[in-house]
Amino acid sequence: MVTRSLGRLAANILRRITQCNTAEPTVHRACGLRPRHLHTSAQRRAPADATARSTVPKPSTTRSRQIRNARAVPVSFLIGGSLLASIVALSQYRPPDNPDLNNTLPTPSTDSRDPSLPRYRLADIRKHDASSSEPWVTFEDKVYNITDWVAAHPGGDVILRAAGAGIEPYWDIFTIHKAPHVREILEQYLIGYIDQADLDADGRPPAEAVEDPFVNDPDRDSRLITHTAKPRNAEPPNEELDRTFLTPNELFYIRHHMWVPAVDEAKANEHALTVELPDGETRRYTLEELKTRFPTHKVTAVLQCSGNRRNDMTRHAGKTNGLQWGVGAISNAEWEGVRLSDVLADAGLQVADATAPTQKALSAPPSNNKADANALHVQFTGLEAYGASIPLVKALDPRGDVLLAFGMNGKPLPKDHGFPLRAVVPGHVAARSVKWLSKIVISDEESTSQWQRRDYKAFGPNEGANPDWDRARSIQEMPVTSAITGVWVGDCVRKGRVPWMAVKGIDEDNAQAPSPSRIVDMAAVEKKVGFTPKSSANTSPEPAQQQQQQQQQSHCSEKTPAEPIALQGYAYSGGGRAIARVDVSLDGGRTWDQAELVDDCTPAEGQAGCFGNKSWAWKRWRYTGHLPVLSPLPSGQTPLAHSGGSDCDDEEGRRSSQSKKHCTTLIVKATDDAYNTQPESHRGIYNVRGNLATAWHRVKICPKCTDNGDGKGVVWSTGETYGCGFKKEAKEVRDAMLRQGAGPAAAGK
Repeated sequence: MVTRSLGRLAANILRRITQCNTAEPTVHRACGLRPRHLHTSAQRRAPADATARSTVPKPSTTRSRQIRNARAVPVSFLIGGSLLASIVALSQYRPPDNPDLNNTLPTPSTDSRDPSLPRYRLADIRKHDASSSEPWVTFEDKVYNITDWVAAHPGGDVILRAAGAGIEPYWDIFTIHKAPHVREILEQYLIGYIDQADLDADGRPPAEAVEDPFVNDPDRDSRLITHTAKPRNAEPPNEELDRTFLTPNELFYIRHHMWVPAVDEAKANEHALTVELPDGETRRYTLEELKTRFPTHKVTAVLQCSGNRRNDMTRHAGKTNGLQWGVGAISNAEWEGVRLSDVLADAGLQVADATAPTQKALSAPPSNNKADANALHVQFTGLEAYGASIPLVKALDPRGDVLLAFGMNGKPLPKDHGFPLRAVVPGHVAARSVKWLSKIVISDEESTSQWQRRDYKAFGPNEGANPDWDRARSIQEMPVTSAITGVWVGDCVRKGRVPWMAVKGIDEDNAQAPSPSRIVDMAAVEKKVGFTPKSSANTSPEPAQQQQQQQQQSHCSEKTPAEPIALQGYAYSGGGRAIARVDVSLDGGRTWDQAELVDDCTPAEGQAGCFGNKSWAWKRWRYTGHLPVLSPLPSGQTPLAHSGGSDCDDEEGRRSSQSKKHCTTLIVKATDDAYNTQPESHRGIYNVRGNLATAWHRVKICPKCTDNGDGKGVVWSTGETYGCGFKKEAKEVRDAMLRQGAGPAAAGK
């Protein structure tokens, strides 16, 4: 009798143990168990009524009974039952008659994934959608609780589109997320695996189709160099970047974090902007009201991404996270709109006089009950959820020229650049000039968005991949920088390939153009500088050509003659500081000369010059001189792999007569009117985000010696051009880093 009773007890114990040892989540809940990894911060801070809001189904009466029995298992096992009874009970045990449970129990022999993590059915995962208090997503066969990530993730609400389902379809659209550091962030929120019953033969859940939010994005100019298509991030090629002082709207660089919001052009004047003051009072303005009630102003200003020239820092200092911009994440435009300070005053904002003692270190308000502008921030929010902020003192500065802009280069804002309304914060990083502006809040803290708190900051070279974001200050005013955008050597200069140089005599035989001088239009010249793609054609010479080239070797001198060279580029400094000087070196920094600064802001005939209270625009520069005499590279040194010429005049019939490379490094650096100058190396300013890559811009050129085709000798021309914004020279940079003692780890980054 006792034995039978103990046998029944043991059988009951084993049945409960078997049910509670399964990794299926509903059984875990029925047994009153919670794996330790499920205690997220969101659950710890859940209110007392969280059970009422939970999406987890309430256990049935049978399951409630199982809970009570399961909690009694350890005690019951200790106080009763023999080993023999346990063995007998185990031999007689059959799973409970529960088809759903039987179908969800994983088979240990076929599920080799981490057994300490629970398994979740897709039906349960779908309950954790955007409406759930605890949104989940899946990636491959894993499940993630993104409750805490939503608040910190760029866009916040955007990621909720994937809640309750797989995140892969969205990452296939937002390709920028396909990066190791993004996966590392996601792994922090891992809570378990998708149940094996819901996986295909390849170990993945069925693919899902999602709506593409980028389907209505505008068409873009084909000349732009695209880094990511969705969202679109693109820069103009070097030969187009600073061809004109004002960057054409269609060539202005594009930096998006999400899709372009859809705004009905016919109803653009109805677009609303909400302004919220520190006391919570709000005021609403339509675009039509902004245009008619406030004075209109123009400002000529650069917008520059903090990641401009990030590719330069990556190749010369170490691995960086982010879009690998060349030198084109910067553009210059004439903006038209109303002053933010005028709108804030109209909305009722009152602050203490700028000359009054500040209260930054005190918690009490000033005696006149007016807020201290030094302690406040202007938070901007766009229609697509992007957010950023600037100090209020910048917005109120009568010389700060902060605009709520609705015009760009004499036209309405393009869709890619903020239509119908955007903020323009001259002299500051472009991340603060929020597009598609819909809301402004005057607050005692910076914007709480990811872009303000966990991005657009810079760190020390030693701070590694996980810096202290809270300690670093947000980037506001930009430092001084410059870049080379065009190089022409030898015959390229003599024959008028430089767009801004007047060249005499080249049209003397042209009856249609009797003028002895003209300026060559680069649009009609085949692209030879900047981002020149490698030709896919087979350019290997025939044996007869090889023999002819060998015969022509004698035409090329061992050393290059002092060939003419022309350079062009831009320089810029934030905070309204003007560029005072641009220094150029043609021999790697051993000797220096000064470039000519182009005067684009002096009003010319039919032009209005520059607008604004300070120097917000870039300064274009030009330089002409003669290259030093170059010797061929030492025997065995081949740092540059041939990848297609960037010559200016690779005309049919010309063949390279050069067997050895003659190379030199061109350098540019700028100094502003406060005598701030660029650092020499990216090593000293390296940061894992690759922000503010402002070191000297170096471009290596290897002039080319070619047969001039008339049997009378050879000519030298531009040849190969390497550097950020031009061809990649990753192998050369790696070799140089190894020679300088950086070690293979750094060189491999």
